[in-house]
Amino acid sequence: MNFTFEQWFMIILVIVVFVTLVKEWLSPEITAMCALFACISGGILPLKITSPEEAQFLALNVFSHPAPLTIACMFIVSAALEKTGIIEKMGDIFERKAATSETMMLWSLIIIAATLSAFMSNTPVVVVFMPIVIAICRKKDWKATRFLIPLSYAAIVGGTVTIVGTSTNLISAGIAESKGLAPFNLFEIAPLGLIFVIITSIYLATVGRKLLPDRITLAALVDSSTTRQFMTHAIVTAESSMIGKTVRDSLGKIRTARVVEVFRDEAKIMGATDKMVLQEGDEIVVKGDLNALMKVGKTDGIQFSSEKDIGLEEVRTEATTIMEGIIGPNSSFIGKSLKETRFRNRYGVIVVALHRQGKNITKKIGEVKLAFGDTLLVQGAPHRMQRLFSSNNFVSLSEPKTENTRPEKAKYALAAMGGFVLLGALGGFGLIPALPVFGMAFGAALFCLVTQCLDPKEAFEAIEWKVIFMIMGMLGLGLGLEKTNLAAEGATAMVAAMGDYSPVLLVAAFYLLAAILTELISNQAVAALLTPISISVGLQLGIDPRAFVVAVMFGSSASFSTPIGYQTNTLVYGGGGYKFSDFFKVGFPLALILWIVASLVIPMIWDLNPLPAAQ
Repeated sequence: MNFTFEQWFMIILVIVVFVTLVKEWLSPEITAMCALFACISGGILPLKITSPEEAQFLALNVFSHPAPLTIACMFIVSAALEKTGIIEKMGDIFERKAATSETMMLWSLIIIAATLSAFMSNTPVVVVFMPIVIAICRKKDWKATRFLIPLSYAAIVGGTVTIVGTSTNLISAGIAESKGLAPFNLFEIAPLGLIFVIITSIYLATVGRKLLPDRITLAALVDSSTTRQFMTHAIVTAESSMIGKTVRDSLGKIRTARVVEVFRDEAKIMGATDKMVLQEGDEIVVKGDLNALMKVGKTDGIQFSSEKDIGLEEVRTEATTIMEGIIGPNSSFIGKSLKETRFRNRYGVIVVALHRQGKNITKKIGEVKLAFGDTLLVQGAPHRMQRLFSSNNFVSLSEPKTENTRPEKAKYALAAMGGFVLLGALGGFGLIPALPVFGMAFGAALFCLVTQCLDPKEAFEAIEWKVIFMIMGMLGLGLGLEKTNLAAEGATAMVAAMGDYSPVLLVAAFYLLAAILTELISNQAVAALLTPISISVGLQLGIDPRAFVVAVMFGSSASFSTPIGYQTNTLVYGGGGYKFSDFFKVGFPLALILWIVASLVIPMIWDLNPLPAAQ
């Protein structure tokens, strides 16, 4: 096959983008936007219209595409449900009513997570319920690993029930509409989505439950109800025999006590604490249990009481606790070490251990580059912990995240979501004219702002801009594939390879290809790349391509076999102390079952009918 220069350009660009996403040389959103810039710089996508034929391939079209705009609006509505305490309230009810037995808790968790994820971003659903599940498991002496993978899987399949349940649905639906297909209504994919939810629920409650590991989380290694650690400030007096000696030589024999900081002339001394040579008046910060601190207090020349005659402030003694937190998807600490972030000075807490990919890292923690999903075991005073987990950098796994909520605005947030769902349902059943999904989402988000469920700053912060820009970049790449006819020629090759096989097998092939790719790269990228090809295949066969588009939608969300293909999997991967193999062991059979079901059911719901002769 002879390719043009533009086609070779796009082939090489797609390969580079794919490898970059797999190798994680750059963040996904930067990779996607670089791909868009390459399409513009290479002359593939114009910045201004020079002919009517080029209007649909204008590079600026990706910034007005309804998919990312709709997703941004739904982020705002989801934030309103969080900020008004609705999600937390549901979590409280769940904790009180569902934890009567492991079976009851599992079923309740699956149903609630799937239901919420059908109408809002599934990431906050998992973020809210993770610490609740872990806390319940501590109280009941259950293993959290028995529940966190089901939580993620339920959130994933719940997103397949509606067009707005996941960004991949909106991307595929938006591309299909731009190619002349009838718009997808809010509940059009609900029949197959509900089948996915039912099958996943039964699987997780039966076969999958037996495959789930029995493993404790990092924080469960510490019994917070009986282990009471203290952090105290002490002074080296003039008569102390420790003067001129290192911290290690002075206090190293007390194994359960640790000097974590040394202050001199009210300034912190930087460097390795155990090698510091002590001087008169040095203020040392000691951590340990009660017995250890009693031994420190008996050491010659150490005083815990205030010494007004030398002008020092009263010594502070703080009871500390140990908590578990995870590096969130939007953390500013991703890619930086604890030293680079000045973690201890910033939050006043100590990192005891770091958990990553099934391993506990306890040495040279300060030099490890942090990544999304890393779990930190931190120790500090309760008020310092609150400051740490109130930031956007960490998600608490030890207890539900507490934020200032506006319960008096909850009725407005519910009205916004309820109106969105009601209008979508009425339009889907033909009782009223179908409204564009973006129009309904925009109205719901605007209503949340007008009624002050959240303020403009909070709305802006609620939008996951990384996701928005990655979608825009990948839409640009998909547009380039169409402009150069690579999508059409790829469809031709795919049809030729299938020969005389039934279009039903093409549905199975598209689902399988999407499901495999989404385990390797972003699901949004998969939807943006495969949807144009699926539409071209349908048009070349002379049949309605809607079934192929649905196969791409569902396949792009079918990330069960690895913890890196979907954000919720990555969250529970760190929080649950899972191994990489746990996801394959539990998720691969489920992925296989859902592929078979989708291959059989999609052609039944979306008939592979020939297109009208006029088309």
